[in-house]
Amino acid sequence: MNLPNKLTMSRIILTIVIIILCLFPFYSVGINFPKFNVSGIVVDSTYFLAGIIYIIAAITDFLDGNIARKNNLVTDTGKMLDAIADKVLVNSILVIFAAKGFVPAIVPVIYIFRDEIVNTFKMDLGNKGKVVAAIKTGKIKTASMMVGIGLMFFYNLPFELINIKMADFLIYFAVIMSIISGIEYYNMWKKNK
Repeated sequence: MNLPNKLTMSRIILTIVIIILCLFPFYSVGINFPKFNVSGIVVDSTYFLAGIIYIIAAITDFLDGNIARKNNLVTDTGKMLDAIADKVLVNSILVIFAAKGFVPAIVPVIYIFRDEIVNTFKMDLGNKGKVVAAIKTGKIKTASMMVGIGLMFFYNLPFELINIKMADFLIYFAVIMSIISGIEYYNMWKKNK
């Protein structure tokens, strides 16, 4: 278990902590996270705390790959763990956000559905010995979703203060890019099958 893989595993653990923070009824065990007012916006500190942990998890996503490439520590296990950790982090949070009414349910449905279809294309091509690298639209999708989720945890602040729905925009943009990149992966699969 090299350092990049340890960072990847820490992202999975941090995801579990975020899920607990967002879903566990702490009030039932006498724990009440404070709420505060930011220019008329009532902010639950539970989401701020989850957002801070999310940022740390997102940083591990950036670090694990860079450290692995820089130190020649790229492994098949690491690639697999990284993909799983990314999907567990983002997809879990999208489902929670939909359950809490922060985003429409169609957002995680499209996003997760696309991921599963693209994974099928990648596995099929991988079984034929063809490596499928990440494509530009997929990277744009991921970056937009990661930033959008981060803003959502922080109640879209500071953009909310000037009535710009940046978190919503980035999340919807990421969903559109997920569809576009899904089509591109399909075309790549069709050409190489």
